[in-house]
Amino acid sequence: MSANDYNDDGWQPVTRLGRMVQEGEIDTMDAALNSGLPLKEPELVDQLLPGLEDEVLDINMVQRMTDSGRRVKFRCVVAVGDRDGFIGYAEGRDDQVGSAIQKAIGIAKLNMIKVPRGSGSWEDRSDRPHSLTRRTTGKAGSVEVEVIPAPEGLGLAASDTVRAVLELAGIENAWTKSHGNTRTTVNLAKATFNALENASQSRQPRRNRESEREVADQ
Repeated sequence: MSANDYNDDGWQPVTRLGRMVQEGEIDTMDAALNSGLPLKEPELVDQLLPGLEDEVLDINMVQRMTDSGRRVKFRCVVAVGDRDGFIGYAEGRDDQVGSAIQKAIGIAKLNMIKVPRGSGSWEDRSDRPHSLTRRTTGKAGSVEVEVIPAPEGLGLAASDTVRAVLELAGIENAWTKSHGNTRTTVNLAKATFNALENASQSRQPRRNRESEREVADQ
């Protein structure tokens, strides 16, 4: 989808990153995330990842007492991903379910991360990026989720919520362990996303970095 298509829809970038995407200086999500500039416009994510999918993981009604009485809102938990390494997660609240879902989708796009995929299991000999490169753990509330690389063909040994998040991120094979109050969907989903985020932020072992540097110098 071209920048002109978004101009026709009325998108006028207001951030530096948005303008760079519209002008073609940045044309991949990788480059956008590595630019060091914050994602503040969902439209630029739509442009860089046109095949993005979203999935509603949980809808819950929340109540709050105010001076004018009891207010009821809906809280929606949403994950978005391209099933090829990019995943975002968010919660949205609004008086209407539809509005809460759209709000959560928009925020999730701004929380986009890239998951380092590979074949990190010692049992695996595949060169295809179908799992994680290493074990990772994430926590939210009382829930802790551990995701462990698995060999190709195993599939996802995970609950429905954890499976949905991993699939949107493009993880096809993995073992998972969950601890805590896993019946709380919002914490289970967030802990899974946090595990993937921790994997994306983990540093490479020193030995691997030195090997890459030696190859680059040759």
